[in-house]
Amino acid sequence: MPHELIFYVLVIIFAGSLSLFLSLYAHLNLKNAPGAKQYIAVTILSTIFTYSYVFELCSKSLEQIKFWLKIEYLAMPFIPVFILLMCLEYIGIRLKNWIYYILFIPPIVTIFMHDTNDLHHLYYKSFSLNSEIPFPIVKLEYGPFFYVHSIFLFLCLMISMIMLFVRLRKAAVFRFKIQIFMMIAGLIMPIAANHFYLNGLSPYGIDLGPVSMSISFLFHGSALLTFQMFNVAPIARDTVFESMKDGVIVLSQNNRVVDYNHAMKDVLPILNKHMIGKPIDDILCDHHYLFELIQKGQSCDCELLINSQNIHYNIRFAPVLNKNGITVGQILTFTNITERIYLLKKLKRLASIDGLTQIFNKSFFMNRYEEVYNELKAMGENIAVVMFDIDHFKNVNDTFGHEVGDIVLSSVAKLAKDHLRSSDLIGRYGGEEFVICLPNTNILEAYKMADHIREKIAEWKTNINDEEIQVTSSFGVTSTQFLIGDEIKTMQSLIREADQALYVAKNGGRDRVEMFEQVHEYSH
Repeated sequence: MPHELIFYVLVIIFAGSLSLFLSLYAHLNLKNAPGAKQYIAVTILSTIFTYSYVFELCSKSLEQIKFWLKIEYLAMPFIPVFILLMCLEYIGIRLKNWIYYILFIPPIVTIFMHDTNDLHHLYYKSFSLNSEIPFPIVKLEYGPFFYVHSIFLFLCLMISMIMLFVRLRKAAVFRFKIQIFMMIAGLIMPIAANHFYLNGLSPYGIDLGPVSMSISFLFHGSALLTFQMFNVAPIARDTVFESMKDGVIVLSQNNRVVDYNHAMKDVLPILNKHMIGKPIDDILCDHHYLFELIQKGQSCDCELLINSQNIHYNIRFAPVLNKNGITVGQILTFTNITERIYLLKKLKRLASIDGLTQIFNKSFFMNRYEEVYNELKAMGENIAVVMFDIDHFKNVNDTFGHEVGDIVLSSVAKLAKDHLRSSDLIGRYGGEEFVICLPNTNILEAYKMADHIREKIAEWKTNINDEEIQVTSSFGVTSTQFLIGDEIKTMQSLIREADQALYVAKNGGRDRVEMFEQVHEYSH
């Protein structure tokens, strides 16, 4: 054997031997760990590929080289697929069965195209010995399908690396970071080796792919033996269970506490390690509300008082099943939804408030008005409705601009709201028109309140760009005393009456309050 070749042969034999050792070690010690089965397959296939390439390098004729190339191609096309599947299972991604089948189609087609190349020359355009070097090395001119296979191999390795890089960024434990980094480093080597080989940069035209595996498996071997690659089960609880933001407590079939995570202590501060094995009803003897929720066993939202704060939680229940599918306990998950509840309240408020005037918009006012109306009607109480608008508001907009008009609108709305009771409702009815609902208020009381607001609006002044702005307003007031069985007055008719009274006030000179004088238009 030429001395130039001995070094490469020894390195490749070392790579194959290391690969074989790692496959046996993984089979004996890690066969049930996530990703280990695919790792075993990769190392076995790499062993076959590597040793076959040794025989190819030692071959004396073109026919012998062709034979060992066919043996290599029984294993090599499947290696990138199993590497991809190994990485997927390692990071916890499971594919649908049909995707697995699709992934194995390219390697099978590659083997077929390679072994039948003499019939179509789509894999190798030409196949000869390189006479320019001191030992037989095959000289290949690649066909189109060789590049199809190369692209598939590259995609499998790149997707694997990308997923590992994403997992590396999320890894919280240094031990996991080292594991993933070594896996990535091991994947980089074949990519770099193939780059050199396909671009004619490798020494003597030797395929550096098998050579690179000696380095790859050194990384994988170090991770496997030193950092226990794939052996994540013993520390899964610390990295997953304890890092969960949701509070989790595990109960046995007889409702005894089996385990809980650190976040659960935020929900139930009295929890401690001495309570493991105790019945949950003993632990919650002073927390009757929470105990009743757990007893019901139904997912729900609840509000708990914790450290003088009201915290909202969503409680979910999930059964714990043994290998025979029998329920042996349950997992309770407490998700803090306080921010979500507050956000929903804020969104509800935003949906009900007119953005400019910060009082109820028309839609929400009418809904609340209807609720108050029905309540008072059922109790036989009275109700008053006031409609008012800003006099000559169009002139304000035309003279000073819409920005000043908006200031006037919001100021008038605030003045009116500030002089109402907490039980009263006020909303923007449209444009510069406003509506007020006054529960338990007769017509005279409503008139006095409306006139008081009118005076405050007339007294209000503001200076904008050295211009003094002052407005007046007109009011229409109506009221009714509900009688049991009286269906004459409706909530819509009250608004119409107030609007008619407002119309009278505007025609009467503005800056005034008019009460609606009912005209009997109904015949009995």
